[in-house]
Amino acid sequence: MTDTTRSPSDFDAMRHAMVVSQLRTSAVSDPRVVEAMGDVPREAFVPAAQAGVAYRDAALPLGGGRAINAPLILGRLLTAAEVLADDRVLIIGAATGYSAAVTARIAGSVVALEEDAAMVATARGAVAGAEVVEGPLTQGWAAAAPYDVIIIDGAVEQVPDAIVDQLAPGGRLTTGIVDRGVTRLALGRKTGGGFGLTEFADLDCVVLPGFARPKTFQFAR
Repeated sequence: MTDTTRSPSDFDAMRHAMVVSQLRTSAVSDPRVVEAMGDVPREAFVPAAQAGVAYRDAALPLGGGRAINAPLILGRLLTAAEVLADDRVLIIGAATGYSAAVTARIAGSVVALEEDAAMVATARGAVAGAEVVEGPLTQGWAAAAPYDVIIIDGAVEQVPDAIVDQLAPGGRLTTGIVDRGVTRLALGRKTGGGFGLTEFADLDCVVLPGFARPKTFQFAR
């Protein structure tokens, strides 16, 4: 996924502009997150035709009905999760691997879960420092649990219990939430009393497949 019409310095300039105009002005306050996103070449994780707009403040299509979130979304999810240098992190909806590549710069270890086989292949070829695995997104990746942090890189209607169960005690989970057609970012913590989500930002977020709430039965009138 490269764009031969632009030089590396062009992408460096766009990446710097993204950090200055999108992250630092929008509550992405963890300097490690800012540094990581300023280092990872986002253009390497989008189709070649999209490389020139890789740093635009908008989601970009990846094909197959999937898209990569705007840079700000990942920055806010990682900042809210307060990822520590020795944390074990699970990324759900890793797509082509950008979120995993960024997270690997700030966490102790990263497992990146994706269910689209073509995207898994792309991520494995592009991501350093993370284990890319293939499986249903709604099931998480129990084989490497528990995790200190789970990042669902997209919006869901509900977080399945199977994923919450993979959090360590005190673990944090950040995600997008779909509520009546509107997406918001949310943070949850696993405590002795259970798990709950608190919304912290009203931002557009790509919707991940498979996380819809079961439809409630209604009697016909």
